[in-house]
Amino acid sequence: MKSTSMAAGQVEPVSFLRSPLLLMVALVAAVGGFLFGYDTAVVNGANQYIKLHFGLNPAQEGFAAASAILGCIPGAMFAGYLSDRFGRRKVLFLCAILYAASGLLSALPRTFTEFLVARFISGLGIGASSMICPVYIAELAPAKWRGRLGSLFQFGIVSGIFLTLFINGRIQGAGDEAWNTHTGWRWMLGAEVAPAILLLGLLAFVKESPRWLVQMGREKEARDILEPIHGGVEADAEIAATKEVLRQNEGNFIELLANSRFRRLLLIAVLLMAFSQFSGINAIMYYSTKIFTTAGVGVKDSFTASAVVGLVNLLFTLIAVAFVDKAGRRALLLIGLTAQVIALAAVGWMFHANVQGVALLVPILAFIAAFAMALGPIPWILCSEIFPARVRGRAMSVATFTIWTSCYIVAQTFPMLNDSPAVGPARTFWIYAAFSLAALVFVFGMVPETKGKSLEEIEARFAEKSQPK
Repeated sequence: MKSTSMAAGQVEPVSFLRSPLLLMVALVAAVGGFLFGYDTAVVNGANQYIKLHFGLNPAQEGFAAASAILGCIPGAMFAGYLSDRFGRRKVLFLCAILYAASGLLSALPRTFTEFLVARFISGLGIGASSMICPVYIAELAPAKWRGRLGSLFQFGIVSGIFLTLFINGRIQGAGDEAWNTHTGWRWMLGAEVAPAILLLGLLAFVKESPRWLVQMGREKEARDILEPIHGGVEADAEIAATKEVLRQNEGNFIELLANSRFRRLLLIAVLLMAFSQFSGINAIMYYSTKIFTTAGVGVKDSFTASAVVGLVNLLFTLIAVAFVDKAGRRALLLIGLTAQVIALAAVGWMFHANVQGVALLVPILAFIAAFAMALGPIPWILCSEIFPARVRGRAMSVATFTIWTSCYIVAQTFPMLNDSPAVGPARTFWIYAAFSLAALVFVFGMVPETKGKSLEEIEARFAEKSQPK
């Protein structure tokens, strides 16, 4: 297996800003993430008007918000098989089409059932793209840039969430409540068509994953993609290493679950994804206005506080982009999770001590900042790195299924926990702090560092660790 040192005839991997192909991949990652974030967040701004338009009861209102998440679960599960069978790029094309179709259909429903179907289609696109984008980026990017390119997907997500707040606000301001109830919410949801078309256009200019091409026996096409990025010698080494890895692995769900080494990798992937949600991030992202209102902040100030939460999320994701390939995945996780535990414990204490007002914003922002630089982007990166090529798509499906199932559980349980006399907001945030502490212990004991290593070197490292002594 090749080493990371530069040999004669090799070239330093180019910056993705100087490589047209890597620049396009970076844009695909960002726009794919933006669609993910926009689609996840847009219904929150439209909910109040959808409720009035269709005359929804509380249970139906909750289902309107959760219907896309329900689509995410099968979208993530089937995307792995489809990407291994037909290629990463083709499945991303399908995701872009699903986003565009959902945006159009969500803007035109005549009945609540039609709206739910449209949102379910949206969820299929979110679930599939959340699985495919990290894998596609990891398989195209040089080891030197893989973390940053992978973080751009998360940056796109938080950008979509953040900008949705202002897009919804601009549309809402175009008319009165009657106009918004009849028409405004349709524009909020329909605006998704524009970035979906942009993603389709970008995908027309990017290449297929070279590792998938090697897997399919299309070695010449893979070399044509790798040579401009790595240089000829390095491209040959990448192809040879990929072929060796493919020769050693069967690449199916049975082996993924039966092989003891893969079970360890699955444990890392599944627990990281579950911890990322059970830390409570989407309780804040979905219900931040409710949280601040509960703490005695006025409705207008709660909206402003929610905007600040989104801005901090965006800025600290940029820190992850800048440092994930320098500081490393493991180091950022340990730092971020330590800060998360402290911040969430402080939020719980403030509710317990009945500390009200905007002071609550400080520890919540600390939690958002810590999550954005660590537990937000890094599980996606690690999960796309640690699995061998032949099982990577299927393994990422399991990991993505986990994150969306966990997200659904948190979205459904937070209102019940928060409003329960036996639990309440203080204990709710202490529960999230406990999960963050468990994540910190798990990362310290089980999660390896992968920065600066090729995907084949990472695979070889895990293979060596699994050998009997």
